[in-house]
Amino acid sequence: MIREPHTVGFLRDSFCHAYGSELELTGRCKEMYAIIETGGKQYKVSNGDVVYVEKLDAENDAVVEFKVLAVGTDDGIKFGADAEGAKVTGKVIKTAKGKKITVFTYKPKKSVKRKMGHRQFYTKVEIQSVEA
Repeated sequence: MIREPHTVGFLRDSFCHAYGSELELTGRCKEMYAIIETGGKQYKVSNGDVVYVEKLDAENDAVVEFKVLAVGTDDGIKFGADAEGAKVTGKVIKTAKGKKITVFTYKPKKSVKRKMGHRQFYTKVEIQSVEA
């Protein structure tokens, strides 16, 4: 594989070599990734990523497993029955509340107004391993 360091910029030194991945000509790293589902949402994750997901029932520093929908490797993408043996584990860093949002409802011409606030719980998870 031909490497052109001028086309990849800072990614060559900082990101790819830290994880031991190869560079493509486009400047992106070849790395295994997975599509996981949790809290009714889907996330694309790889080793070392930190994701904010809906609140999980887990203590801090606990190891959790996620449902894997698809896995991308150097060979291609596997999903469905091919991705059944895949496993993604992560370590819970913390559970907290997000920023406050303001919810304002009103009924026009009726002098009815209501102002509320809401803070959504989330769990910060560091992805430890993606196995296919």
